[in-house]
Amino acid sequence: MSIFKRLPWISLALVLLSYSTLGWVLSEAQAPLFVWLVVVLAVLLLVGSLTAPLSLVTQYSVLLFRSNIRSFAVAVFAAFLFFLMLAWFRVFLDTLLIISAAILARIDFQGAKFSEGQAFLITSITSLTGVGLGAVIQTIFAQRIWW
Repeated sequence: MSIFKRLPWISLALVLLSYSTLGWVLSEAQAPLFVWLVVVLAVLLLVGSLTAPLSLVTQYSVLLFRSNIRSFAVAVFAAFLFFLMLAWFRVFLDTLLIISAAILARIDFQGAKFSEGQAFLITSITSLTGVGLGAVIQTIFAQRIWW
């Protein structure tokens, strides 16, 4: 079976659309190049963490809870993140949409029997294309090139 027939097209379209909103917002805010580089690294980190095997994630999460001090620090950090979630609810919803689309793509890649490397590569390309596409579309609309 061809790789193109096995691709989860609907999930990839959702990933493309959700990341294009991120590119739109960054372009609209006229973010400096440093912010764009941080976003690209964050996207690759998110996609990489979703495509990592669960046993690897478990090994790293155990490190956080080895002592009482670390557990307390994680609890305080989680409370701070909850506060940020309430304070910036709109940003939280956008972030949740992006993470949910990436998780859906990961589940579909597992169901289609793709390897972790293939899933990471395809999802990364789709995500970064979405960010770039959102920025280009926002620029087109802002400059009113078509009308």
